[in-house]
Amino acid sequence: MKKIMFVLFVSLIGFSSQAQEKKNKNAKKDIEVKGNCEMCKKRIEKAAFSVPGVKSAEWHQDDQTLHLIVNEEKTDALKVQQAIAKVGHDTKEVRATDEDYGKLHTCCSYERN
Repeated sequence: MKKIMFVLFVSLIGFSSQAQEKKNKNAKKDIEVKGNCEMCKKRIEKAAFSVPGVKSAEWHQDDQTLHLIVNEEKTDALKVQQAIAKVGHDTKEVRATDEDYGKLHTCCSYERN
């Protein structure tokens, strides 16, 4: 009897811990992304949408912020930032390589820290 109770107790704990790990399918994220113009906007948004799980991506030049809606079961903010860095734009957590930054059009060259 004790063994049955123990197995039921362990099973109950296992199921409850799985329920707590549920990820948001419509998580809102804001990411700081460096850029200057409409060409930057198109490039940044295209890079964000290239990541599976991104549902919405809108970059605002005035505050240098990318507003995202993502499915956390498929992606996270870091993967989006890595994709954006590959097209030459720095984010707060991921810096573009000098080679990728060098490929940007002259008007898209922003001041790097």
